[in-house]
Amino acid sequence: MTNPEQLIADFEARMAESRRKAELMVNEIEAVTVSERSRDGQIGVEVDHAGNLVGLKIGMSVRDKPDLAEEILRTVKAAQSKLATAVQAGVAHPVGPEVMNELVSRLERQFPAPEPAGFAAPPAPSADDGTRFVPEAERGLPPSPKPPRPARPAAEEGHDDDYFGDGDYLR
Repeated sequence: MTNPEQLIADFEARMAESRRKAELMVNEIEAVTVSERSRDGQIGVEVDHAGNLVGLKIGMSVRDKPDLAEEILRTVKAAQSKLATAVQAGVAHPVGPEVMNELVSRLERQFPAPEPAGFAAPPAPSADDGTRFVPEAERGLPPSPKPPRPARPAAEEGHDDDYFGDGDYLR
């Protein structure tokens, strides 16, 4: 039988080492930045480890372009899409391969590669494409409101306007 005090001391030492490695990994991740330039080189951006824009340089010749904002966003997205690779390369002391794989896959999902220039993204499918011919009750939607019934004209005094009131149902 082993000494319980020694087991606790070993456990605390392993926890302290894991904590040290995790802090080292966090510091390495937080130091990662990615820089990217637009196709014409006139726009430069820098994003941090979380994909936040931390630097922006705009050349004088493109400041009056009508599509300047779109070009900046396209360049930012291109930089963000490189974050997963940059984090993988920039972290020398990962806590474990599972942690690194999860981190990289999250970054890849969060910041996918941008659409190539000149191509438009396909339109998003409408929400009711697959349920176009399904009754509203089955889709979980409230039924459409029914139009109000027209008011019946007021019956003359002494004249019953019901269908069978005067005994003739074939009118």
